[in-house]
Amino acid sequence: MRITLDLSPFVHHHAGLGRYAGELTHALQNLAPKNEYTGLYHATRAHSLTAFPNLETFRVPLDAKPWRMSVLLAYHARVNMDRWLPTTEIFHATDHLLPPLKNSRSVFTIHDLIFRFFPEYHLPLNRWFLDLMLPKFMRRADAIIAVSENTKRDVVKWMNVPAEKISVIYEGVSHAFRPIQDRDELERVRAAYHLPPRYILFFSTIEPRKNLISLLDAYAELRKRGSDVPPLVVMGRKGWLYEKTLQHIGALDLTERVVLTNWVEGADVPAVINLADVFVFPSLYEGFGLTPLEAMACGTPVISSNASSLPEVIGDAGILVAPRDVSGFADAIARVLENDALRQEFRARGLKQAARFTWERAAQETLRVYEQARRTNPRGAEK
Repeated sequence: MRITLDLSPFVHHHAGLGRYAGELTHALQNLAPKNEYTGLYHATRAHSLTAFPNLETFRVPLDAKPWRMSVLLAYHARVNMDRWLPTTEIFHATDHLLPPLKNSRSVFTIHDLIFRFFPEYHLPLNRWFLDLMLPKFMRRADAIIAVSENTKRDVVKWMNVPAEKISVIYEGVSHAFRPIQDRDELERVRAAYHLPPRYILFFSTIEPRKNLISLLDAYAELRKRGSDVPPLVVMGRKGWLYEKTLQHIGALDLTERVVLTNWVEGADVPAVINLADVFVFPSLYEGFGLTPLEAMACGTPVISSNASSLPEVIGDAGILVAPRDVSGFADAIARVLENDALRQEFRARGLKQAARFTWERAAQETLRVYEQARRTNPRGAEK
């Protein structure tokens, strides 16, 4: 089977979408190496995809905005784009963008509908594009993959997509995320990023949807209680609209207590998580919730918001709190920090829960979707 996967989010380091595209491609190649895989990406200059030494690549020589507009115009002109893209049997759209194709079947992964629920946290042009085109992409696709039951419910309700067209396939956790026993390695990472002996960890892109402000408020509340609270380490790159969040650190007089690691080498991230006393994830909405899963796989206790898909991922292996419940987060953090037996209990539960989510299983289930899509009739022009 000839399969083309959109690796654009991986090439452009688009956080969760990029990790999804990259990890799934690796797992597919390992699971079914006899298939012919092509990694498509858009960029004005060629990128060396050394992470995929056996992958054929195809570059669309456009930046993101021109590429998106080309796809939009093709839909509205009812023009198929097969002649400009690799010949393939299956085109897997991983980046919320599906070119109109006539001669191949298409699979579309929908990660979330954040733009619909929190429009204020999206750039206006991006929101306009998704509002206009996402329903067209999902009608056009031969099969749809949702990364959680919550995302599937949202799509059925808000996009009027038949439930039977959507397969829920959970993401997996990389084998790199595991308990690390090598103390020398852990101390090397601690020294490299100036990490304190004990700390609370937040790991995510800094943007309003991730709700770091509520965690900062909870941390400030803990400090006012007079508890001996370890520093808060914030690991993650700056996303859009991050300024208000960073200003809030100063407004709460927490500048000396909040450690901003900025860039952390990917290979060092598991060690940073291992070293934390507790991982806190107060996000307002997640299509899946990969970072708390990675924390559980490292054996670090997790406190998370109970929003959207997060209860599916965490189950009873962590403490769930309403995302705006500042006192609830403060209470949960205090419980975990002060109770070693509770930390050990959540460590064991987290490891067991994380073991349920593997990229190998995701690849197996994705291949079944490809086979189902392959058996459909080729699509015509715009539907």
